[in-house]
Amino acid sequence: MRRRIAAIALAILALPFLWLVAGAIGGAIPANRGWRPPASGGVTIWVEDNGIHTGLVLPKVAAGVDWRRIARAADLADPRYAAYDHIAIGWGDRAFYLGTPTWADVRPATLLAAAIGSDATLIHIDHIPRPAPGRDVRAVTLRPEQYRRLAAHIAAAIVPGGRAIRGYGPYDAFYPARGHYDALHTCNAWTGAALRQAGVRMGAWTPFPKTVMQWL
Repeated sequence: MRRRIAAIALAILALPFLWLVAGAIGGAIPANRGWRPPASGGVTIWVEDNGIHTGLVLPKVAAGVDWRRIARAADLADPRYAAYDHIAIGWGDRAFYLGTPTWADVRPATLLAAAIGSDATLIHIDHIPRPAPGRDVRAVTLRPEQYRRLAAHIAAAIVPGGRAIRGYGPYDAFYPARGHYDALHTCNAWTGAALRQAGVRMGAWTPFPKTVMQWL
């Protein structure tokens, strides 16, 4: 019995390590291997990384896609921020999003609950100015048809007609989303999946920020 308990405990302790190894391998396997940005024109988007979470920054209006129909000024605590011409979009676990307005609010129980999984997810949208590329913000240029595929993938994750939830500040809001969040389907995996759908060269599975950003 002691040996069985020890074996079970060892297996539980090994799971995080195996998850890290599997994520590194999945992130190193390229999808859309032959992708190249267009030589001219196209739509520029950005991928941002805050160290834990990655998201996409998109122009509000481009290639026939108008995000103002979803990211409405009325949903903001201060509608004046809707004058900005870009939005930052991320997807994640509802409890984690709403329970951690700052990283200081993150608790082990919140992380464990998110890792176990939930069908309650949200899309987070910030209204922001056009970003400047940097270490944690990478620019990607897409052909118009690729951008429309990306936009369709994102829009499909948003529950139509869902009631907006006020965000952390005057410039952002949350929207009910589709999808199951867990240790395999993280916010970073969602970002990678959206970029793969657009045709961008990206890791086959991207559960961590580095597995996304290393391709950009």
